Amino acid sequence: MSLAPAARLVESAIDVTAPARPGAVAASIASVATGTDLDIAGLCKSFDRDRPILSNVSLRVPQGQSVALVGSNGTGKSTLLRCCLRLIEPDSGAITILGRQVHALGRARLRRLRAEVGFVFQRHNLVAQLSVLSNVLHGAQARHSGPRVWYQALAPRPLREEAMHCLELVGLADFAARRADCLSGGQSQRVAIARTLMQRPRLMFADEPVASLDPNAGEEVMELFADLIRRQNLTLVFTSHHIDHALRFGDRVVALRKGGIALDAAARALDAPTLRQIYD
Repeated sequence: MSLAPAARLVESAIDVTAPARPGAVAASIASVATGTDLDIAGLCKSFDRDRPILSNVSLRVPQGQSVALVGSNGTGKSTLLRCCLRLIEPDSGAITILGRQVHALGRARLRRLRAEVGFVFQRHNLVAQLSVLSNVLHGAQARHSGPRVWYQALAPRPLREEAMHCLELVGLADFAARRADCLSGGQSQRVAIARTLMQRPRLMFADEPVASLDPNAGEEVMELFADLIRRQNLTLVFTSHHIDHALRFGDRVVALRKGGIALDAAARALDAPTLRQIYD
């Protein structure tokens, strides 16, 4: 099927993509000046020399925008998010997050940057034998160290109250004392979101956050998640195979195909049939 309609949408979309820049310093200056939370320029990553996953990908995300990353399996959606925080080392390119050049950061400064970026994974990664409240407290480890953020019984009162507030935001305050392994899938993902909010993030990544949930639970959790992000005016980049979620919860949709960006447009300018062409 032809991608001509999608190509036309790329051309007519609002000016949200990042032009090529001569160097990382220029990218950082431009990001700070324009209020950009994420700026990717010329990102390349390959796990196999003959098959690059990402090839010269450039993307700019302004403050407060919600961006849905879509594309078939293997197009590099998850790889792109992980490269941004150097959970996977990119082969080349410049990445600037919150005004900082990621590739230039040493271990300590990279750890501090990661503390400002929430990351919600498909797997909830809760500590099964601990209480819900203790799991949420773990989100404060970016700001505090030691046993006081390991267990609720050791946490100072202000941290416990903040963790309870995060649970209230996701509607699970009554589950604070329950063990994490007693939760349903949807409840577990809500706790994972509360734990991420406990970080006090400025930017949020989410990698198929509802893919492991049944349709009803996934719909409920995604609506809650998107509403929390908007209310707190956070920048969000999330991957999804749900076309409806991309159109409903993204201000903008970016589609990856064959190592590059095949479509970049405002969600309001798209419809489901056009977006499905990316998967053909």
